[in-house]
Amino acid sequence: MTTNLPSTESIKLELDNNWLTIWLNTPENRNALTDQMIDDFNNVFEVLNNTKDVRGVTIRGENNIFCAGGDLKGMNKVFDSKNPNQDAVELSTKVGYFFKAVNSLPQVTIIIIEGVAMAGGLGLACAGDVTIVQSDTKFALTETMVGLTPAQISPYLVSKMGYANARRLMLTAASFNGKEALRLGLADFIFDDEKQGKEIEEQLKSQVLSCAPGAIAQTKELINSFAIKVDKNFIDLASKNFADQILNGEGKEGISSFIEKRKPKWKK
Repeated sequence: MTTNLPSTESIKLELDNNWLTIWLNTPENRNALTDQMIDDFNNVFEVLNNTKDVRGVTIRGENNIFCAGGDLKGMNKVFDSKNPNQDAVELSTKVGYFFKAVNSLPQVTIIIIEGVAMAGGLGLACAGDVTIVQSDTKFALTETMVGLTPAQISPYLVSKMGYANARRLMLTAASFNGKEALRLGLADFIFDDEKQGKEIEEQLKSQVLSCAPGAIAQTKELINSFAIKVDKNFIDLASKNFADQILNGEGKEGISSFIEKRKPKWKK
């Protein structure tokens, strides 16, 4: 196989038997979705969108942690920017196209969740094709707890869990575990230990590798044609929604309280 993968800083790549495993690998921030990580992913996606050699992709986190969500410390830099509104919009837009890219990869994508999947990490879990979840994983859509909105991930939450479940979880920031994720439709499979999780993944790989790659790519394109639309208009709308909230709403107080490790003013 001749696929040439890019060098990456924040994710680790393992290519074996036509299957690529992408490990989120920044333990210092619990695998948060930083600018660097999104850039690394996008460089990999450029290859994946132009090769038939890679038949499937698994995304998971190192150190038994999936993803703590967006990089709030990085978002905090917006407030010191010369043009904070433009920077906030650009930040959200970049995230929006990242999730769209995950969702529209021509390969089958398996997401394996362990430890925690919060906010954007939960959104990433919903953007793949099949989700395998450890039973004691902790989930929450924590955006509203820090004065933000789940702007760019909302379509994927609704697509994966249904309107009523996604609406409740986005509005209440309620936490739940892997067993509840299965009931909600977020998890397709759950496992209790690494051996069980590996068996589930290997069975799925075997099924995918028995299918024609072109047919899979075309089927995904067809599915996305009638699923909830995420186009430029939606990404622009979500970016404005996010920017308004981070700059003119409670976002600054929420992010500051997170960094300073205190309760935000609205928390009772």
